[in-house]
Amino acid sequence: MINTQVVTTKSKMTGHLTASLLAVAFLTSFGSSMLYGYNLAVVNSPAVYIKDFYNKTVVRRNGTGLSEETLTLMYSLTVSVFAVGGLLGSLIVGMLVTRYGRKGTVVNTTVLVFIAALLMGFSRICGSPEMIIIGRFITGIHSGISLSVVPMYLGEIAPKNLRGFLGLVPSIFIGTGVFVAQILGLHELLGKEEHWPLFLSVIAVPTFIQLMLLPWFPESPRYLLIEKHNIHATIRALKWYRAKCNIQAEIEEMQEEQRSLFSVETLSVWKLMLDDTVRWQVLSVVVINIGMQLSGIDAIWFYTNSIFENAGIPAPEIQYTTAGTGIIEIIAGLIGCFTIEKLGRRPLMIGGFAMMGICSTGITLALILQAHLSFMRYISVCCVVGIIAGFCIGPAGVPFLVTAELFKQSHRPAAYIIGGSLNWLSNFTVGFVFPFLQMSAGAYCYLVFATICASVAVYVYIVIPETKNKTFMEISQMFSKKEAVLETQSLIHVDQLKLRKLNGYGGLEHASVEFDSSLSVP
Repeated sequence: MINTQVVTTKSKMTGHLTASLLAVAFLTSFGSSMLYGYNLAVVNSPAVYIKDFYNKTVVRRNGTGLSEETLTLMYSLTVSVFAVGGLLGSLIVGMLVTRYGRKGTVVNTTVLVFIAALLMGFSRICGSPEMIIIGRFITGIHSGISLSVVPMYLGEIAPKNLRGFLGLVPSIFIGTGVFVAQILGLHELLGKEEHWPLFLSVIAVPTFIQLMLLPWFPESPRYLLIEKHNIHATIRALKWYRAKCNIQAEIEEMQEEQRSLFSVETLSVWKLMLDDTVRWQVLSVVVINIGMQLSGIDAIWFYTNSIFENAGIPAPEIQYTTAGTGIIEIIAGLIGCFTIEKLGRRPLMIGGFAMMGICSTGITLALILQAHLSFMRYISVCCVVGIIAGFCIGPAGVPFLVTAELFKQSHRPAAYIIGGSLNWLSNFTVGFVFPFLQMSAGAYCYLVFATICASVAVYVYIVIPETKNKTFMEISQMFSKKEAVLETQSLIHVDQLKLRKLNGYGGLEHASVEFDSSLSVP
């Protein structure tokens, strides 16, 4: 009888994909997540023009140009300062979502995009490279906030059976953003020298559309109930997002979590890191977020053109080859989005990281052998496509989704700060170091990425459980049981050591053996 009631309650908590859910997923991803992908790739095709602008500006100011090393350093700063801004954004996201809510944070931070677009759009007219760098920094702040708050918002408004699907919608738009940047960067569109300021500032368009439409949709029901204690607003929000679904069961599940957190305030990052009850969740967030960026995907996105040039692709064909990879990103993202609720989170992450590791090794072999075998340059292009596809299927979006799923409401903002800050620190490291790593290590630099991908895949396989179709409370209980098992094993190990130590002081020669055998007695 009890089992029947549990099954009935769980079935009531499953929901359908409504127009409201789809619209919010589209608007938040289109106006926020897509800009992250766009800004990753936008500096790729106009790199020559931007460097030329930097050099001419310095000549006009000082009378002498920049050396090749200084110019490379200045351009690397332009690329990687985006990640510095992202790091700052990820550090303040916890404060913002607690104060303004999930939707409120998305809406209020749109002002950052408009400021950045103005700075970069008028940089050439003002003759100021600094405006480009500051604009990139501000877009980074916006992306750092968006990468955390959008999955958090979508994860909290989604019914548990659609949480994976909606959670991967942002990753599709990240791939779409990269693709749009590649298409607009073609010489026939905005890839000409006179158009690069417009190319950098077009980010204001999707954000303006988001700002016009998103405020009409409700805030996260979980935020309204658990943090704001507003039951009436929660009911209104759930009715907006659900269709033909008994919202009472969902409210009861939220209230159960609220009761468990009654005496617990929203945790700070420091308190979260010191909390032994969630140490495996925190470690998992650290591993998958660092692994996501150190997998080498940012090196591929930031420096696609130079990678294809080193692979021997003729210069006129590079821009079209690069744009073609964008289609692969979108297709792979769609595959991940539509299969995650069937396959689960673990297979997508393990398969994605494994595929990226294999293809990174393939790039190394192809670049080494292409001097002797001409067809190897096409193998390296296939491996680049394989890395992008493997990333977009799982590692692009699942880590953000899993970060939301592994923690209760009180722990979630701090978890996103940890995951987001490490994500952006790794992003900065790759963006800044990769050109120099490539110069010093050559083709072998991709073996570093291959090793990292393989390590993360093994960790996910061993440690992280499947969270598909589980409520946030059920996931928390799964890790609590894991922690209890590990503590029990640790105590047994300590007792065995004590008995063995006694053996050295006389008479208990078989004590540890007898203790071991007693463990197996039911």
